[in-house]
Amino acid sequence: MLVRHVTELIGDTPLFEISPEIHGLKNIDLYAKLELLNPFGSVKDKSGWNVLKDDIEQIAREGKTVIESSSGNMAKAMQLICSIYGVNFKIVTNRIKVREVKQILQLLGAQLDELPGLSECPDPTDPNDPITFIEQQMSKEPGKYFHTSQYTNERNIHAHYNTTGQEIFNDVGAIDYFIGGLGTTGSTRGAGTFLKEKNPDMKNIGVIAAKGHLLPGIRNQDEMYEVGLFRKDFYDEIVVVDTDESLDAMLLMIRKCGILAGPTGGGSLAAAFKYLRNIDAQLTERKKAAFIVCDRVEWYLSYLQKARPSLFALAEKEDSVRKVSPERQESAPQITVDEAHRWLESNEPLVIVDMRGALAFKALHMPGSINIPTDALDEIADSGVPFSNNQRVLFVCPTGDQSKRLAAFFTDKGVVCASLIGGFVAWRDAGKPTEKVTKKKAREARELTGVGA
Repeated sequence: MLVRHVTELIGDTPLFEISPEIHGLKNIDLYAKLELLNPFGSVKDKSGWNVLKDDIEQIAREGKTVIESSSGNMAKAMQLICSIYGVNFKIVTNRIKVREVKQILQLLGAQLDELPGLSECPDPTDPNDPITFIEQQMSKEPGKYFHTSQYTNERNIHAHYNTTGQEIFNDVGAIDYFIGGLGTTGSTRGAGTFLKEKNPDMKNIGVIAAKGHLLPGIRNQDEMYEVGLFRKDFYDEIVVVDTDESLDAMLLMIRKCGILAGPTGGGSLAAAFKYLRNIDAQLTERKKAAFIVCDRVEWYLSYLQKARPSLFALAEKEDSVRKVSPERQESAPQITVDEAHRWLESNEPLVIVDMRGALAFKALHMPGSINIPTDALDEIADSGVPFSNNQRVLFVCPTGDQSKRLAAFFTDKGVVCASLIGGFVAWRDAGKPTEKVTKKKAREARELTGVGA
């Protein structure tokens, strides 16, 4: 096949039939839509091309910069498309949590505005919001940017209505169950709409990550409110998957099917198993189900080393903050805002650890706090106990969720500590004392420590 433009390779991805010996379903044919075989490596190739193709030549003529908020696959696709057309592309994100994703974007020549990391516990007070940042940039320099707005752009949905859904139908006809991870929700809504038109009885199944679990490309229930395209009523059911079951399903595809699927595809297969196995036993006629394999495993090696070190012959740390059980987390020491205020006003040694993002901390925090965002604190906890036994420690996250996990872990290490109930939001809403990082305070800190002086 002779190709003269890489965009000709986008779409028409294979539909892989998984053997019943592998999936174990008796009455359901299970198909994997291999979106990882798009030229840039993911399902977002279709979305990226569709939101740009009608405007990219004019953008190039006008010398504009395309700007988008993306944590990975959309950014990769759009960067390559922009590069081909000689267009500048700026990525604004606070979600890049996998090293390879950032490295590949740098390799592609991306202009990356990486805002400080977003806490896994959402913070409604955090000004560190990529969309707000983009809007501010566009206001400062009118006419400079073209914002593709993937989270609200209907072209994201149309891309998969016109390709993914039609491709599945062309290969196997009408299907009965369609399963996909929820990120921007463009692929599931677009393909799901087309397939539902062909079979009104078809069930659309969305997949999200369990609370406190990180699956790149799939949001958890706390994050779905950020996605403008998300419509809960579109889905007949939303299945929650955790990291372990998703990685087990990913390895099944890799080792039994030869499909180099990433964790997101594993999450969708895990959800397919959860949803379909109960249905399968009750069926009296043959059914068809398809799920999306979003991208490739190679993007996520560092993530996998942390999540499943045994895969790489690395010793797994049993005594890890990530292994705190939900039951132990719920039994962690907690104190109210008023109790925390008394701690603050007492003369006893106190360390207040603010787990929010850096910009939120700079904007407003409890007096005397130190800022260690959640991800960094997890790494520190795995290395040892940074607190002495002669001081109390108060962990403060945005709304009091993630801080319980740290309080439980360090309590078991002999540290006198607690989690603030309701987090910083409760403290602020109660009208308790706050402060912000000013240039003067930053200068005084540098002079005191000698750091950055």
